[in-house]
Amino acid sequence: MTIIEMAREMGKLIQESDEYKALMEARTASDNDEELQKQIGEFNLVRMKMEIESSKPEPDQDKVNALNEQLMSIYTSVMESENMVAFNKAKDVVDHLMNHVTAILTAAVNGEDPATYDPDAACTGDCC
Repeated sequence: MTIIEMAREMGKLIQESDEYKALMEARTASDNDEELQKQIGEFNLVRMKMEIESSKPEPDQDKVNALNEQLMSIYTSVMESENMVAFNKAKDVVDHLMNHVTAILTAAVNGEDPATYDPDAACTGDCC
């Protein structure tokens, strides 16, 4: 089996993992959450308005500030949404898994034994 074939097999195994399945379920729940999608659309619209106003030769700073406050309010609401919280937690778990995989592969390329290399033991900072 070639390295590329092994990478493809690893990709398949990742997609079969509980972590990945939980991420896909959380993504689907977020995508199907009409209120959340409405808020995301509103966020994008306000962001565009703010970018347009900010890029004017003489932007109305009061309008920019008001749009920025509105943007932050919508952002907070989106990020506190139950489905977005669940999605972000599931994404963090998959990101952690992928960081471990990458760390093991990188260690192997640097001469470490991939069978015994422990990314958690090698962590010297914030390895979340």
